[in-house]
Parts: sequence; C-alpha cells; structure tokens
Amino acid sequence: MRILLIMDPGVPVPPKLYGGHERLVYMFAEEYIKMGHEVTILAGPDSYCSGKTIHFGRNGLPKTRFQTLREVLWAIFFLAFNHKKYDLIHNFGRLIYLLPILNKSVKKLMTYGRPVASKNISFINKLPSRNLIFTGCSDYLVSTGSVAGDWRTVYNAIDFSKYQLKERVEEDSPLIFLGRLDRIKGCHNAIAFAKYTGKKLWIAGNISTLKHEKIYFETEIVPHIDNNQIMYLGSLNDTQKNEYLGKSLALLMFIEWDEPFGMVMVEAMACGTPVLGFKRGSVAEVVEEGITGFVIDDLNQAHSKLKLLYEFDRKKCREKAESKFHSSVIANTYLNLK
Repeated sequence: MRILLIMDPGVPVPPKLYGGHERLVYMFAEEYIKMGHEVTILAGPDSYCSGKTIHFGRNGLPKTRFQTLREVLWAIFFLAFNHKKYDLIHNFGRLIYLLPILNKSVKKLMTYGRPVASKNISFINKLPSRNLIFTGCSDYLVSTGSVAGDWRTVYNAIDFSKYQLKERVEEDSPLIFLGRLDRIKGCHNAIAFAKYTGKKLWIAGNISTLKHEKIYFETEIVPHIDNNQIMYLGSLNDTQKNEYLGKSLALLMFIEWDEPFGMVMVEAMACGTPVLGFKRGSVAEVVEEGITGFVIDDLNQAHSKLKLLYEFDRKKCREKAESKFHSSVIANTYLNLK
C-alpha cells in the first residue's frame, strides 16, 4: 500500500524534544514501513523517515496568518495534483488540506489529538465526500467532534523499545511531574501533594513562552524549588525520560483541564511506573484502576492511594500498557479501519 502521512509544518518530524503528533507521525511511518508499505511524509523542514519525505512551509511557532495561508494553499494544491499516487492519506494536520480530495476515491483518515472545532466538522460533512474516516485519540476527544461524519476512537501510541521496565524502586523514590509547565497541567497541585505527604518531587518539562504562563512558572513553581525536596530537571529527551520515569514512585497527572490523551502517562507505564491522575478528560480511559495506576477526584483521594504505590506490580503495569498502546498495535488498528 502507498501511504501519505501529513503533519503541519512548525516542529520537525520527529521532534527533538516535545511534539506529540510529530512523534506519532514518525512512529507510524516507521511501523507502516516495517509492515512492507511504501510511505511518504509531508511535513515541515528537517523532517525525515525511513521512507520518502516531502518538505513544505517553515518551522517555528507561532506563525503569521500569511505564513499559515501559504502553507495551507501549498498542501491543498499538492493533494489536488498528487492524491492518485497514494492508496491511503493519513492526515494529522489541518482538516482544510483535504478539501480538494474529499469526494475522491482515495481512502482518507483525519486524526485529531486535541479538542475538535465542531463547526468545522459540521461544515466539511455538508460537502460531498467519500472514504473519509475521522479518528480521535480517546472517547472523550471523539465526543467533542462527532457532530457529523464517521468517527472512531484510536488511542495514541509510543515506541516501547525506548523505555525499560524498572520492576523495583526504592521506598524513598520521588514522585514525578512531567509535562508542559502551564497552569492547566497542574504542576502546582503536584507540589502541594509532595509537600503534604513529605515526598520528594521531580519536575520536568518545558517553560512556555506565553507571558501569563511564564508568570505562573516564576510565581507558583520557582519559589518551591529547593533542589532538595522539590527539584526542577528541565526539558527531558527520550533517554532522560526513560531514566527519570523509571526511578519514580509514580507520575502525578493532577491536571486542571480535559486532557485529550496524555502520552506521558503511557511513557510512565512503559517503565512500570503507575499514574496517579485526576478524573479529567481521557485519564480514566488511559489508566486502568489498580493495574496501571489510580484515578482520583482530588488531592485528598490521592493521599489515600499513596500507600498502594509501594506494593504496585510494575511488571504487570508495563504489560497491560504494551497490549493497548504499542505502536504496532495502533498502526494495525489504523490500517484496518473500514
């Protein structure tokens, strides 16, 4: 099968540090190639895969409206004139890219990893179309977009080979927060929990360039960093994530928004590290109670689960996560959608 994978320009595929969908596009490209398919990636500069890569647009965010318009028009014209070269077009980028080929016979997958603009979905489904399937990375996310069209839930995936199981950790092992250091990600809740329980906390993640988020980091995170109980590790690459997640007692997912998926939860599980997360967004779908972690309503409930973390079966945690979220499992799921 000839497959075209599309990602918006802005962050290279694969990303050097953070970039959830860019990481997924690369991973699925490699999985499709392993299966014997002919794969092309359409993405921004510096992108690559083991197959063919076609570059367009510019890297760097945010973009001007003019630059975005140029990129949209380039992708539209490319698909209009080249869609017959492919048997499957799997789009992780903007929905509008598919506009000229909506009613063409080529099979099309439109994948979402963040809340969907239902107005766009309603509009696009009023147009003549064929062989178009919409996918979201959780039931929660699908519920935000399934106002029209054919929708399926296909979870996100990780490359489990990059993460090693750590079957045992020390009793004094720290908790870890790993994610973008924005308020909605709940790092301040992780700090409050660590201070309440007396546990050490590792904080890892990138600092936003947005003014209000920088103020949040400087006023609500930095004052608590003492490099003893509370430590900031900076941004982590894959090797470092494997190291620090594996050494942690649990990943804290005390979010203040409806997270569409949260790949960091699966990355933790791949190391055998359980997730302690608020029941928001997809957390209850990703975390299997007592097997890969615990889903709780608030910090008081989190405290009641703390003692259970010391007796956690970390091997079983990884095995369960691998059976659901391995890249080969999810790649096959996409290719078998009908």
